[in-house]
Amino acid sequence: MIISDLIKFKDSHNSDLFFDFNIKKLNWFNIGGKTKVFFKPKNLKELKEFLKIYSSRGKLFILGLGSNVLFKDNTYDGAIIKLSNNFSSLSKLKSDTIIAGSSCSQKNLSKFAMENHIAGFEFMHCIPGSVGGGLKMNSGCFGTEFKDKLISIQGIDFNGNIKVIPSNNIKFSYRKIEIEDNLIFLSATFKGKICKKNKIKSRMTELSKLKNNAQPTKIKTGGSTFKNPIDQTDKRAWELIKASVPTNIHFGDACISGKHSNFFVNKNNATFDQMNSLINFVKKNVKDKTGININLEIKIVE
Repeated sequence: MIISDLIKFKDSHNSDLFFDFNIKKLNWFNIGGKTKVFFKPKNLKELKEFLKIYSSRGKLFILGLGSNVLFKDNTYDGAIIKLSNNFSSLSKLKSDTIIAGSSCSQKNLSKFAMENHIAGFEFMHCIPGSVGGGLKMNSGCFGTEFKDKLISIQGIDFNGNIKVIPSNNIKFSYRKIEIEDNLIFLSATFKGKICKKNKIKSRMTELSKLKNNAQPTKIKTGGSTFKNPIDQTDKRAWELIKASVPTNIHFGDACISGKHSNFFVNKNNATFDQMNSLINFVKKNVKDKTGININLEIKIVE
């Protein structure tokens, strides 16, 4: 990879641009090697200029809070872009409408909605990802998904073109959004309903308790590993795993949470190969025991 022009860009902009950057601490699993290029743009202008230099050169991966990604232990042969906090702004467009920057956490969006007496975002308080990540996979829980609140997405393609895409032009499905791959989400507009703050807060507390009682917290995990196979059975992925796989199975430091069988855990220093072996073992055993295919919810970065 020719990097002289990237070095020139870095120096001229005093940019947060790094080479052979360790990505292990950028994801919740704490697994991974390095990336050839890591870039954290301070603003839209800097992002556009970087894309002009790099976009035709190689692979690009946009990283949010790293809560549902699994990196390999080798070097990612491309550039990883992580939007800075300057892309995390929150503002009201109308009394019931919010514009959220894509690097904003879903929890902060939920809190902002509550403070402004806007209901409908309580479910986001339980999802440990960014707004951009939630858009990318149509995140949801407790019966509500991103698609239910979304009005439009504002983004920039890899050629530097700004685009606004109304939600009715986007095809959504369970944990999936059909949208062009070369689009970096910058922000999104959402609509809720006006409601009393104490009622919203009560609902957030209720959902948080349900989540904390059922799911592990403050450990090295990527959240739900597999999607619920809603087109094949009414059973959830954790039920199929629990019925098909010994709970004490592990590959090195990669194991299954004792609290929730669809949460896989890095006990200490698990490698990608160990976690991937656990994933494949569970997938095969569920298929052999139940005849049902379960597909990954987490994203393996190739």
